[in-house]
Amino acid sequence: MAGGVTTASTMSAIGGLVVATVSLLLVAVPIAAHAGDPVPLPHLRPDRLAVSRPADATAAIVKPAAASPVVDDPRFTRDQQITLANINGYFNSFRTMEGQFIQFGPNGEQSEGVFFLSRPGKIRFHYQPPARLDVIADGSSVAINDTRSNTQDLYPLSKTPLRYLLAERIDLTSSGLVDALREEPDLISLVIVEKSSLVEGKLTLIFDRKSYELRQWIVTDAQGLDTSVAIYNVSTGKRPDPSLFRITITR
Repeated sequence: MAGGVTTASTMSAIGGLVVATVSLLLVAVPIAAHAGDPVPLPHLRPDRLAVSRPADATAAIVKPAAASPVVDDPRFTRDQQITLANINGYFNSFRTMEGQFIQFGPNGEQSEGVFFLSRPGKIRFHYQPPARLDVIADGSSVAINDTRSNTQDLYPLSKTPLRYLLAERIDLTSSGLVDALREEPDLISLVIVEKSSLVEGKLTLIFDRKSYELRQWIVTDAQGLDTSVAIYNVSTGKRPDPSLFRITITR
C-alpha cells in the first residue's frame, strides 16, 4: 500500500527491520530530544570495517574543500566552530557518494547493503537479503518499500532530517541546527535535533577527526535505544544511474 505518515503502532506491525529503517529516517517513530542530553558514543565497528576503502581506491579519497566561513556561535568554542566549518567544507566538496553500509539495531539485529547519494535530494539504500527493503529519496519524497510484505510508505523529504544531508549546499552552522558537539581522539560526534510538526528527533553524525569524512550516524529513540548505521568502502564523484532514485508508486 501507499501511505502518508504511518503511526508507531502500525509500523510495529510491519516488522522490526522496517521500524529500524523508519527510525533511521526519523519520519515515523517519535524520538525524545533534549538539549542537555550527552552525545552518545559510537558503537565499535566490526573488524571488517576497520579499513574503510580498498587498497587500490586512492582516487576515492575525499579531499576536504576549503572550510566554510566561521560563524560566531556562543554555544561553541572557537575551535568547535572551526570544526563545524571544516565539516561543512567536507560535505560541500562532493555531490555524489556511494558505498556499503551496515546497520545495527538496538537489540543486536544487523542488516547491510549498499547506498547511493546524489545531491540535491536523492539517496538510495538497498538492503541485502534476508532483508527485503529499499529506501529511496527522489528529490521530493522518501519511499520505504518492503517487497516481502508488498508494502510502500511515502513521506515528504522536507519533513525528514535527510534534507540536511541532501541539500544543494549544507550549512551546519545555520539557525542553531547543531545542538551538541564532542571531539574524541579520532572521531567527531555532533547532534542534530529535529523539531517539526511531524516528529521530534535526535540524529548523531560521526566523522573522522582528521579527514572530516562521515563514518556513522546514530538515531536514539524515546527509550534511549540506538539504531546505528556505519558506512565503508565509500567513494565520491561517480555519476550514479538516475533510475536508482526513481520511485514507482504501488497501489
